[in-house]
Order: sequence, then structure tokens, then C-alpha cells
Amino acid sequence: MKVLFVIPAYNEEENIGKVLDELRKDASFADILVIDDCSKDRTKEIVEKKKVPCITNIFNMRYAMAIQTGIKYAYENGYDYVIQFDADGQHIAKEAIKLLDEIKKGKADIVIGSRYLVDTGYPCPFFRRIGTKIFSLLIKLFCHKTIADPLSGFQCLNARVIEYYSKMGNYPEYPDANLVIEMLKKGYNIVEIPTKMRLREAGVSMHGGIIKPIKYMIEMFYSIFFILISTPRQKKVDNK
Repeated sequence: MKVLFVIPAYNEEENIGKVLDELRKDASFADILVIDDCSKDRTKEIVEKKKVPCITNIFNMRYAMAIQTGIKYAYENGYDYVIQFDADGQHIAKEAIKLLDEIKKGKADIVIGSRYLVDTGYPCPFFRRIGTKIFSLLIKLFCHKTIADPLSGFQCLNARVIEYYSKMGNYPEYPDANLVIEMLKKGYNIVEIPTKMRLREAGVSMHGGIIKPIKYMIEMFYSIFFILISTPRQKKVDNK
């Protein structure tokens, strides 16, 4: 069983060292790949000092393309599972093992680590909570599936999804609720389990400020609309 943690990182010098140390301590069974998205700080230097494999983009390709770069690497190197893991310290290595244990049961193609399936004490900003509720409602309405945390990037993917995501055009700029809807409509099995997460200790979120969240919501609604009119509903994919 080959497992790869894919970690996109942009200007995470204050967090990346702790993240890598924790993964090596609590998830030593897996390989780690950092995708340095043309950081302007010491992110790449710290990763290299930790002797962790690192792909450095020659320009800032943004979060989704950084993730897809790691997924392409996993596909080309025959990994069975990919665990998407943030470089900001929010995701917890021991919780990632729960995702892996769930997907190994063979009943899911994607396992999402949820902050809201049960009350884990994670504080969520008001507007993000509203957005989460709206997207959860859309998924329920159009896919007849309850996903409490459709914006969670803490996910484990099996080989079938790794192959699909690795192809050009199959991984959108904002891989959140829109991608959940698309994968459900295409017949992939998605399971959500409760996981604990931490707040970012240092640095700036990619959705920080006022303009970025507004732009994100507009693009997300546009993407969901396009998926709904262009993706016919398919039968469930056989996991066997």
C-alpha cells in the first residue's frame, strides 16, 4: 500500500516545518510531497532542510494546480491513496489516519474530513458558516447526499480518483463544493467522517480579506451551475 501526503505550500515558512515534523512522527508509513507554489519566503529552504521531496513551481499556479501537480505525481508513481494536507497546520496527522482507515474499507472513492459532522469545537467565521450551509443545501438538493463540510480540503482519494483528477481539465480552480457535486453526479462514492482541525497559527489564508471571499463565492456558483447543466447523472462506480 503506497500512501502519499500532498501538501501545497505558498509562503508557509512559519508553519511548514511543524507540519512535516508531525507527519513524520504520527504518519511515518506514508510518503510526503510538498508543492512549493513559487513562495517568496523560506518555505522551499525549510522543506529541503527537512529532506522532504519538493516540487517547486516556476510561477504561482495557485492552490488547485498545486494540488493537481501532486496528484499527477501520485498517478505517475503508482500510489494507491493520496491524502490532501494543508501546509498551514490546520490538518492533524493522527486525524489523517482516520481518513485512510475509512477509505481502505473499500466503500468510498473519496473520504472527506469534516469539521461540522459533529461538534468538534472548531470555530468557524460567520460568513464561511453561511457559505458552507448554502453549498451543503445545493449538494442535498441536486445530488441527494448530505455533506456537512463541502469546503473541507482534508480528503483521502483512492487510485480511481487519483487517475481522474490527474487528467487535464478534471480539477477546477476552486476544488470545493463544485467538485463534490461533479464527482457525485459522475457516480463516485463520497463518505464524510468527523475529524478535528486546528486554526492557522501564522500567515494569511488564501481566502482572507473581503474581495477574495466574494470572488470565490461568485466563481463557485458559476462552476456549480456549469456542472449541473453539463454533467448527466451516472450510476455509482463499482469500488470492487
